[in-house]
Amino acid sequence: MKHWLLGFCCLLLLAGCSAENNREAKTEAATAAGDKAQQIVDAAIAKHGGSRYEDSRVTFEFRGRKYIAIRQGHKFQYERIFTDTTGAEVRDVLTNDGFHREVNGQPVELSAKDSSAYANSVNSVIYFALLPYFLNDRAVIKEYAGEAAIKGKPYHKVKVTFRQEGGGKDFEDEYVYWFHKNDYTMDYLAYNFHTDGGGARFREAYRIRTSNGVQFADYHNYQPKTDNRNVAEFDSLFESGGLEKVSDIELEHVRVVLEYW
Repeated sequence: MKHWLLGFCCLLLLAGCSAENNREAKTEAATAAGDKAQQIVDAAIAKHGGSRYEDSRVTFEFRGRKYIAIRQGHKFQYERIFTDTTGAEVRDVLTNDGFHREVNGQPVELSAKDSSAYANSVNSVIYFALLPYFLNDRAVIKEYAGEAAIKGKPYHKVKVTFRQEGGGKDFEDEYVYWFHKNDYTMDYLAYNFHTDGGGARFREAYRIRTSNGVQFADYHNYQPKTDNRNVAEFDSLFESGGLEKVSDIELEHVRVVLEYW
């Protein structure tokens, strides 16, 4: 009886050690995946502009509207300027302190819903235009997702999710980025989103150019032919013809002025 009890206790001890070892192995693997993803993102940011992002004034036009992104470290001011259907000039301004709108130079009152929608719209355009710079934001969770080949070229895949705190309105969205293994250019990205019924997109970079050392791209914009939101497999879908083009994302008159402040 004593031998049986001793054997049973040993089995429990071994099972406990095995579970603990598994937990430690998973933790170490997750840490390693995070570290590798971080190294890749750091290299990509350096490739696309590095410290030049930190103290700059970026201007461009997108779909007939002018955008301005002014940054000094963590301090920022984003603007969108356009003429509305009445001929009035509208200026939307988003800063660390909040959002406001001016019409013909005069501030206008907005509902909380409209203010949030306009702020999110301005931020979204700036966010995509300046990628991969924002992938080191504090709310970003990065994970290495393996390797892939697209059009015969080798890529690292990095999955990005967001913490709720600081992750913005769309913190539940999921992204995957494909960085070239040799030169770390961000040539493809995919994301799924939950607003307006949700969906998923895959973007292919083209017309690469630089202004004052900061790299920009336009994108062919695709969606899956069936309702597939597993964006990690969109490289395979793209290669097999499972995506269809829905639009082009084009920035015009891009200009970067460094040390603006």
